[in-house]
Amino acid sequence: MFSELVAIVVPVYLCVGLGFAWRRAGRPYDTALITELLMGVGAPALVFSSLTGLTVGGELVVRVAAGALLALAASAVLGVGLLRLLGLPAHTFLGPLVFMNAGNMGLPLCLFAFGEEGLALGTTFFATAALTHFTAGQWIWAGRLSAGEVLRTPLAWSALAAAVVLALGLPVPRWLARTTELVGSFTIPLMQFTLGVSLCGLSVAGMPRALFLSALRIGMGLGVGVGLAWLLGLEGVARGVFILDCAMPVAVFNYLLAERYRRSPEEVAGLVMVSTLLAFGTIPLILAWLLG
Repeated sequence: MFSELVAIVVPVYLCVGLGFAWRRAGRPYDTALITELLMGVGAPALVFSSLTGLTVGGELVVRVAAGALLALAASAVLGVGLLRLLGLPAHTFLGPLVFMNAGNMGLPLCLFAFGEEGLALGTTFFATAALTHFTAGQWIWAGRLSAGEVLRTPLAWSALAAAVVLALGLPVPRWLARTTELVGSFTIPLMQFTLGVSLCGLSVAGMPRALFLSALRIGMGLGVGVGLAWLLGLEGVARGVFILDCAMPVAVFNYLLAERYRRSPEEVAGLVMVSTLLAFGTIPLILAWLLG
């Protein structure tokens, strides 16, 4: 079991570490450009390729997507209540409690722990969470909701195209399948590398609060994931992927939105940093339980 866990988590940690070392060495890296490339080209291609190549039923994909929405909603309800008890502003801290890093960390872990089926279901979870982040997440940070944001997101169109293909049983031309697979293949390693670069540029503000809220994000996510997996009847790979994604640390995109809308970006940066470091310890334990 130990060697299996090492084979799953070490490649992820090393790739993140390479990005961290690259930034630490002062090497150039255009994070904004890479993020646009990932969200505009790489991730949509990965979503289409993974979903259309599924060997599991479409009903399972729908359950995982619905579960992701329910997990986000449950985290939001719990988060609002907890933040009120703590006297902390929801506009700043609710996003980090709700939106987990199902992309940079979740996708490679789902792939290494659960194989191609795990990657496809993890991609379903990631796409659902990302689209929700672009809509409801914007409302949390900015106080307004824009449906047009989703219509301008390539991720939404690739997910819709994959859903149509699956629903109608349409064959995907070989040239399109190979192109999206090829383009999508750079997404996972580049996401991990970019996470490392981003972490190197962040600093921790308010350590006690950052540590408490980081532990809350992971612990609450784990509890929500276990409960919803049982309610939805998820088993095997689907259950493992769902619980693992729910227990991911704070998504880096929260920091970008906090910076954009001036919602205490230093504090949010601390949450991203501390929760990611904390996850380096909790992820092997969660995987040992899920795989055991």
